Amino acid sequence: MPTPDSIRIMLMVTGGIAAYKSCMLTRLLVQAGFSVKVAMTEAATRFVSPMTFQVLSGHPVATDLWGEGQSHALDHVEYARWSDLTVVAPATANTLAKAASGIADEIVSTLLLAQPGPVLMAPAMNDNMWRHPATQANVVLLKERGVQMVGPGTGFLACGTVDEGRMMEPEEILAAIRILADTVVPRDADGDSPTDQTNFWAGRKVLITAGPTHEAIDPVRYIGNRSSGAMGFALAAQAVARGAAVTLISGPVARPRPRGLREFVGVETGREMSAAVATALAANPDWLIMTAAVADFAPAQPASGKLKKEDLGAGWQLDMVRNPDILAEIVPAHRQPGLKVVGFALETEDVQARALGKLKAKAMDYIVANNPTAEGSGFGEENHQVQLLAAGGMIWQSESRPKAELAAELLTELARHQSG
Repeated sequence: MPTPDSIRIMLMVTGGIAAYKSCMLTRLLVQAGFSVKVAMTEAATRFVSPMTFQVLSGHPVATDLWGEGQSHALDHVEYARWSDLTVVAPATANTLAKAASGIADEIVSTLLLAQPGPVLMAPAMNDNMWRHPATQANVVLLKERGVQMVGPGTGFLACGTVDEGRMMEPEEILAAIRILADTVVPRDADGDSPTDQTNFWAGRKVLITAGPTHEAIDPVRYIGNRSSGAMGFALAAQAVARGAAVTLISGPVARPRPRGLREFVGVETGREMSAAVATALAANPDWLIMTAAVADFAPAQPASGKLKKEDLGAGWQLDMVRNPDILAEIVPAHRQPGLKVVGFALETEDVQARALGKLKAKAMDYIVANNPTAEGSGFGEENHQVQLLAAGGMIWQSESRPKAELAAELLTELARHQSG
């Protein structure tokens, strides 16, 4: 059975007010591990900017046939070759009619005609338009040709009535996509053969740490860092998508939890993170992936009440104590035989040399070296690039990619190295 990270989805957005829901659908698909590219009709761009979908999907958006804007002249051919599954959401009455008649006069209708794989449509329109005999005949014809339909549902419509014609919610469309994706044989980068290296993670117990820690100075202030948890959460989502049983331990981040986790443990301080890792290691995971940016030091004596600047004077010295080094102290004390340990080294100078030094000193199997200040890298949702190192040196270097894609590639490379 294919996993989401091996499925490429072409999401086509047409000109209905429900186009705003497709933004959330794109986000849900990416979070679930699917690779997503978006095509929009000119009418759809009147409702939502192509830049919104570019940011959400991590790919340029196809908007025309002429190679203008973000598009290239042969996008209707290349995108069709690239994708495994096509989703049209919203699918307007006009789009249904074009698809049924084989009309190809703009990017979406042309892509639909060039797409050889399965198609799922989420109709959305006024209730009278939905019930019109022409629309119903088009739906029947498309179904006969193998097109899958999800909805429409009944609810409040843009025209002010409450009736049938409302596009299904993004979560409902995602559920339909998952069912259809199970029937897809994914292709490789050239659009030919099925991909591999995804079954490696199925059934394995994976422990992942993510995010920063906040070390209290007083009840309202803390020492922290700029980690957003993006990479750790992306790795957790990708591992779940590949069938792993994932425990995610995270510091404080404003980020939704990946779906399908075996367990989620929220912590705040470095000592809480250390204790949570020690407890989780007792369950004998197969892999530990440490992406968390744990503070090296914490205030020695956090104040019980808010510190007043008037009481601190013109200068202020804060006594600090060292936090436990999880990889150097906690992991060796609780490590079970067979555990594979992957660390992350954030460095801004001599990145590879310093990362290899940490790998050896802390008895890690792999280390992911990254420089967030380098071109093509950054914190949060920005694209990033990394190097994967083992004892013998670098075994893989990524391009600058969205963290969801980077996480998928990283798991694939770890699987490939272990299997090789």
